[in-house]
Amino acid sequence: MEFLGLSLALIVLFVSFGFMVGVLFGFFGMGGSFLITPTLLILDYPASVAIGSGLAFYFGTSVIAVLKHYDVGQVDYKLGAILFVVLSIGIELGSRLVFGLEAIGIANVVTGIAYVVLLAGIGALFLRRAAKLDDGDDDDNENDASDDEIPAIGQQIQSYNVPPMISLTSGGRASVWTITGAGGSVGLVSGLIGVGGGFIRMPAIYYLIGTPLTAAVGTSLFAGLFSGAFGTFTYGMSGGVDLTVVSLLLVGSALGARIGSAATTIVDEDDVIVYFGLMMVLASVGIALSELANWLGTDALDLVSVLLLVGSSFVVASMILYKVVQSTGSNDSSAQANPDGGD
Repeated sequence: MEFLGLSLALIVLFVSFGFMVGVLFGFFGMGGSFLITPTLLILDYPASVAIGSGLAFYFGTSVIAVLKHYDVGQVDYKLGAILFVVLSIGIELGSRLVFGLEAIGIANVVTGIAYVVLLAGIGALFLRRAAKLDDGDDDDNENDASDDEIPAIGQQIQSYNVPPMISLTSGGRASVWTITGAGGSVGLVSGLIGVGGGFIRMPAIYYLIGTPLTAAVGTSLFAGLFSGAFGTFTYGMSGGVDLTVVSLLLVGSALGARIGSAATTIVDEDDVIVYFGLMMVLASVGIALSELANWLGTDALDLVSVLLLVGSSFVVASMILYKVVQSTGSNDSSAQANPDGGD
């Protein structure tokens, strides 16, 4: 049985996948297009459609999550506005490159390889930081809470005074040149591999520009809101957006993004780093298996890659939801134990 040109199984997959990606989006500040695009590629959608639909999904979920982060004051609007400008330029250049690669028949291969390298590298970076936190190696500035929230590399980059400098809402200052370089590079990659860029934009804001992780998430979402709209327009004008798929994904993500955004104020920051790193590594393995399956011409590996790619998002999102439920239960227990406020 088909509806809207899709089988019932695909409809259920897209809606449930959208919900889980929405949770991850609100929590990590990335739209999930880094999961959506390769999944559509694995399901045999053309590269331009997979990329354009991923960007369109990112834009839709951005609106939902930014509103939630705005409520809790986790957005640096000045930084986000500068990033939007340079991101848009990078996305335009990247999208032109994709259509050029598609014309010579290598767009899917280049996109897949780029995903594997980026996801594995970023995942390893976050897991390495998580290991250092567990070992207590990041306690050099334990008397300065604001510095502790910024990784050492971010503090080092901020120490270089290269005018013009801007003040960050979360504290500290950053060079416009650093912001331009980081944002332009993220935009180029976003346009090239069809992602809103959250999975590289959020780490770039965190590690290179040097903001606390919660501020990096909120600002990443704000900048991505506009860059996602620009990327969607660019691909939409060339027929690269499947509105049916995007709509089904957005139905599920509408609730998920709100839950994920709220979870950033509940879940410990160390856990955020671990979850993010694990998901990047698992997604990288899944995409690598897909590329290997295409090379070997075997459907078995292709199925494993889909399960790993989609399964990684479900597992991590479930862990986040569990933490939220656990925290809510603990708060309810405390309220019942101290009905008079503990007097």
